[in-house]
Amino acid sequence: MNFFERQRQVRRLSTRLVLLFVLAVIGIVVVVNVAAIFAFNATAADPGQLAGFVVMVTVATVAAIGLAALVRTLALRGGGGKVARELGGVPVPPDTTDPELRRLRNVVEEMALASGVPVPEVYILPEETAINAFAAGWGPSDAAVAVTRGALQRLNRDELQGVIAHEFAHVVNGDMRLNIRLMGLLFGILFLTVIGRGLSRSGLISGGNRQRGNSGGGVNPLLLVGLALLVAGYVGVLAGRLIQASVSRQREYLADASAVQYTRQTRGIAGALKKIGGLSDGSELKSPKRDEVGHMLFGEAARTSWFATHPPLADRIRALEPSFDPAELQRLSQQWAAAPPSGRQEDVALGLAPATPAQPTPGQTPPDQTAVAQAAGGVRPEASPLPVPGTRVRLAPTEVLGRVAAPTENAYQHAAALLDQIPAPLLDRARNRDTAVPLLLGLLLSAEPQVRQHQHAALARQHGRELADAALGQAQALTGLHPMLVLPLAELTFPALRDRPAAELESIVAAVFTLIHADGAINVSEYCLSRLMLAEIQESLRPDSRWRTDRRTLTDARSAAGFLLATLAQVGHTEPADAQRAFQAGVDLLLPGTTWAYAPPENGVLALETAWPVLDGLRPADKERLVAAVVAVISHDQMMTVAEIELLRTICGLLHCPLPPMVGAGIG
Repeated sequence: MNFFERQRQVRRLSTRLVLLFVLAVIGIVVVVNVAAIFAFNATAADPGQLAGFVVMVTVATVAAIGLAALVRTLALRGGGGKVARELGGVPVPPDTTDPELRRLRNVVEEMALASGVPVPEVYILPEETAINAFAAGWGPSDAAVAVTRGALQRLNRDELQGVIAHEFAHVVNGDMRLNIRLMGLLFGILFLTVIGRGLSRSGLISGGNRQRGNSGGGVNPLLLVGLALLVAGYVGVLAGRLIQASVSRQREYLADASAVQYTRQTRGIAGALKKIGGLSDGSELKSPKRDEVGHMLFGEAARTSWFATHPPLADRIRALEPSFDPAELQRLSQQWAAAPPSGRQEDVALGLAPATPAQPTPGQTPPDQTAVAQAAGGVRPEASPLPVPGTRVRLAPTEVLGRVAAPTENAYQHAAALLDQIPAPLLDRARNRDTAVPLLLGLLLSAEPQVRQHQHAALARQHGRELADAALGQAQALTGLHPMLVLPLAELTFPALRDRPAAELESIVAAVFTLIHADGAINVSEYCLSRLMLAEIQESLRPDSRWRTDRRTLTDARSAAGFLLATLAQVGHTEPADAQRAFQAGVDLLLPGTTWAYAPPENGVLALETAWPVLDGLRPADKERLVAAVVAVISHDQMMTVAEIELLRTICGLLHCPLPPMVGAGIG
């Protein structure tokens, strides 16, 4: 199953989720109506009055559930960070020098680069001693990954990689959006329990007063209605558990398998699952909100549940290690009861980390952040040299489609190698809150001196000379940076950018927009990179919580697709005849049997400004064909340069089809 098929599967799961929610609401409405009829003695009313009473109660119940679900969903518009903070999460700074937290951030950064998605926010749940984790958000640009303190302390680096890879599978597969919608709907159907408790207490109090004042008084209707709502609420709890189990179990197996694919080994994620089964804390969370987020966690939130949100632990381990004997968990439990495992000590024993991480002694200057990162990151093989930018590799459209959101087995190692080859000062600037913005703007400045001059002047005019000069200084320091390092370095600035007030982010958006529209045409690679970073910042500011965003067909997007294919054909070929053939190669894949006139837009890449929202809204099957067509245009002779592959990765990012690094990761 490739990425686009998984997107279709998520659409089907969304439809199932709505149907299950509707069935749950119907069950709750029936219970509330029956209780209300008896509580208010409505059985004695004539049929017309009874029907009106039932309609009134039904409308009130549905309105309460719907309003509660809507309010909860709107409250989650803050993205994954909002969910993490509700569970007691504390952000891990991008430039942290704490070795344990640095190890976590290194793993997350490497996994993001290997997956082709933006680096998410990273949180730690400091009060949770169990081993657990989750990824939350409406999309990759507002995603957050959170791990418990127990996971950091108990898991070695391989196991932590396995857990994080599992969570990234949920990020790239689109599971997060479904999970966060489920949180809103569950809150709606559980809301009646809260009302029922309140009414029950009120009924008991007022009922007691009535009995003291009037020995002949009947049962207070408020008490009956409150009890009925409690019953209805527990019907909602039952329905919620069923819904969570229905949408979660199979996805956990898929995420486990993806984690193995990302990290090239099973021992990591299997070891993490064994530690959950062998340690007394397991994966159980203490947070009172644990049931609400149970479907999005790495492991079960509670030890016992009527309807488990995850497959049995032994079954998950056996799927990874077919020879696994569940009796091993009992042996591990006895072993660890006397001496709980330490992830850091295991790293040293396994050769995954040096015995003594870099730490300053009294009177010494603290080590730079990169030294700490390397010490916390583990011992890695020496990185291979990056290919010469002009290197050409053979790449077919079908091969690219198979790689979307599906890193090859050595993609993770390749991502770590890319990080190792980014100069240390640039890594520090990307992770530092004060220097991330000038560095990003420097990355987005054109390599053409005349265009860069126009951009600098526009920045100075609209955003101040200080920022413009800082961006220009960073651009000059970036001279000669390998094309394969540009996109990863830009993505590494993202966590430091998001950690800012909305007004500052809006200012950054305006600055990037200025660079795109400054006098002097930037080339297509520079434009696409600028547009990608602009889109990621805007999406983190205003996450898209709509239920359906992929409704358009290729017929609806014909003009926008034509602009994209024609622009790519024009910039990739000096001879008009070659450009025409490349354009037609893309059309043949996009809409076989049709002939379009090759007409590049007069305003060049800026014609794509109105095209991206249309193309990004294509249905999964149509978007799959569009990506294949883009590959065919960029490489109609089946050959691509390193720079062209990086351009392709940027375009795929704009279309929300994450493409991992390819040259050096099994290609070329």
